[in-house]
Amino acid sequence: MTGSLDGKIAVITGGCSGIGLGTVELFIAEGAKVVVADMQDDKGAMLEARFGDALRYVHCDVTQEAHIAKVMATAAEAFGGLDILFNNAGAGGASNGVEDMTAEAWDSVMNLLVRAVVLGMKRAVPFMRARGGGAIVNTASIAGLQAGWGPLAYSTAKSAVIHLTKCSAAELSPQNIRVNAICPGLIATSIFGTAMGLPREVSDQMAAQIASVAGDFQPVPKGGMPEDIAKACLFLASDASAFITGTHLVVDGGITMGGRHAWDKTSPSPLLTALGISPEQAEQMRLAMASQ
Repeated sequence: MTGSLDGKIAVITGGCSGIGLGTVELFIAEGAKVVVADMQDDKGAMLEARFGDALRYVHCDVTQEAHIAKVMATAAEAFGGLDILFNNAGAGGASNGVEDMTAEAWDSVMNLLVRAVVLGMKRAVPFMRARGGGAIVNTASIAGLQAGWGPLAYSTAKSAVIHLTKCSAAELSPQNIRVNAICPGLIATSIFGTAMGLPREVSDQMAAQIASVAGDFQPVPKGGMPEDIAKACLFLASDASAFITGTHLVVDGGITMGGRHAWDKTSPSPLLTALGISPEQAEQMRLAMASQ
């Protein structure tokens, strides 16, 4: 897909690290001009120095609508418009469960992971309409599809992003604006460590550890990396997906396809375990039936 974004202008929130950074690198390699919205000013300055005229950095707290508006205006002023929005900024947020949830913790997560996505789309649409259309990609999560992959508020917010994506795609289709979401699985980024309140340096080390062990927990035997999500985002942002809107793409190495026994034959079936049948006995029964 070399050059698949030639002439395109993109905004990527949370673009200084993790999935966002991987997507920035790929988009520029594919010919796009990119505006990075983030709060890591030191990394933003390094990105501007690294990519020169192909990139602009804007300090942006995506929970502040005025900040988001400035980002979109920068895309128009610096590069001439906006074709692609990757609503990616986020964090794990509050770890509270139902019984100890506070209004403040809940609102903080929803503001960052849901309201910011809405405001990003709101502020992007006029610029995309002026260009004849565009593509919006929202970062959701497998936590929005199944229980157990994230804290309560985070998981609920990501589920909301999936439905928000579908509803927005329907609303914006007459303006030739496509909207899709990506549901990452275990991706080696610092989000896990920062969600635990760990310093950035320690969180980065944890990301490396996730990369080394994640392949043991899913059918695809390799750790998920930011570039895996970046490639999916490239597909959804480019003309290669021109006939795709209102859906979510699961990029998780197959971890949500079923229980471990579905893909690891050394893992016992929960049903057989409940019936008191060992894997060895099950194999004997299978062989007996096959010989009949």
